[in-house]
Amino acid sequence: MSQMTLDQAFQLALNHQAAGRLQEAEAIYRQILAVRPNHADSLHLLGVIAGQRDDNATAVEWISKAIAVAPNAATYHNNLGAFFRRLGKMDEAMAAYRKAVELQPDYPDARYNLANVLRDMGQLEQSLAEYRQAVQLRPGHAETHNHFGFALLDLGRIDDAAAEFHEAIRLKPDYADAHLNLAFALLVRGDFEHGLPEYEWRARRPAHGMPPLPQPQWDGGALAGKTILVRSEQGLGDGIQFVRYVPLLAARGATVILECLPELRRLFEGMVGVRQVVSRGETPPEFDVHCPLASLPLTFGTRLESIPAPVPYLQADPRWVAEQAARFVVPVGALNVGLVWAGNPDHRNDRKRSVSLAQLAPLADVKGVRFFSLQKGKPAEQIRTPPGGMELVEAAGELSDFADTAALIARLDLLITVDTAVAHLAGAMGRPAWVLLPFSPDWRWLLGREDSPWYPTLRLFRQDAPGDWEAVIARVATELGRWQG
Repeated sequence: MSQMTLDQAFQLALNHQAAGRLQEAEAIYRQILAVRPNHADSLHLLGVIAGQRDDNATAVEWISKAIAVAPNAATYHNNLGAFFRRLGKMDEAMAAYRKAVELQPDYPDARYNLANVLRDMGQLEQSLAEYRQAVQLRPGHAETHNHFGFALLDLGRIDDAAAEFHEAIRLKPDYADAHLNLAFALLVRGDFEHGLPEYEWRARRPAHGMPPLPQPQWDGGALAGKTILVRSEQGLGDGIQFVRYVPLLAARGATVILECLPELRRLFEGMVGVRQVVSRGETPPEFDVHCPLASLPLTFGTRLESIPAPVPYLQADPRWVAEQAARFVVPVGALNVGLVWAGNPDHRNDRKRSVSLAQLAPLADVKGVRFFSLQKGKPAEQIRTPPGGMELVEAAGELSDFADTAALIARLDLLITVDTAVAHLAGAMGRPAWVLLPFSPDWRWLLGREDSPWYPTLRLFRQDAPGDWEAVIARVATELGRWQG
């Protein structure tokens, strides 16, 4: 293959790859490497093709080979960082992005990607510096402003964050992620008037996944004599929080069909105002109008001072409590406290909201307390090595769904939890619960208050600085001692 032929072949492969014809491009890159094994661009682009196929480990292998040939190519290091990040190897991703920036300080993509991984790792101030550089290097890039705003939101700089989201929207008016992040900034301040309309942009995100329906969405008009399908669209906590609006629909004369996640079905079936409950994915009965569950606050015109918060609006059926009591004893004579220390690791804010069981060790120093683990998932394995002196009963194994969880919460004196769906359940049941919150909380917990207008029986314990769980847990331990005393 002559030099000209090789160059022509490489250009043809580039054209194939740009058009999405990955198999054809890969074949040519391999032909080039058969003639010139150290052709760095072909090695690099075979890695990119592997990444396009979501084979990130192979992508790292190919690009590492390219870097061995051409160690000063900033683009190679930048793409290597992207595939390390997809693999969850954040330290390696950061090192690759830093190398790209070192090689080419005016490389906006590398600055932007470095800022993102710094934010992911909780190094917020450092991430802000990189976002500022990226904005200066590439003015008018809406995505950079949006992510810059998200880092500012993590630092509690709400006004500055909102300004970045507004700028992202000005540059790209249909940017759904920026609209949704603006909603979070507005709602966490209690500005429901402007925040709830922006919250509707969640439905325009590709990841939303709620299919369109031929029936119209309810617009707040007359419901008497109509059947409404209330649609499930988000997580367990969201379902528990917003299901409070269902009795208000029934009070307007509607027949309510409620869609929910399977884990909530039994819990919701006994709710006032619900004619029928279906699990997400099932075909519902005939209906006239529909409404996403999380759109009901907007449609009802909810404001901070008008949140419908009568509790309990969810209850544990006495039969569940009796059945559970027959197989699982909660003894008398001690303060019985439920514990949940971690949420769903797939939640986008889980790195901020979850702790380890070991971090709750100060609670073990409070005498006369028996703890019950309601923790599910992989973090539940930590119960094998509880903090010294902690009397901890594994209870989650007895909980098949949220109806079972409700039956246990009804038998406990208190729940201590991070920001998970179990916190919403306790609040909806009108049970006492203490919720440990990160410095920049989810919007529904608002700012600077120990109570929740959504759940009158909850008490909120907030971080004073990002990542500072030690002070939060110390305050919880002190308050638990006062309760027990």
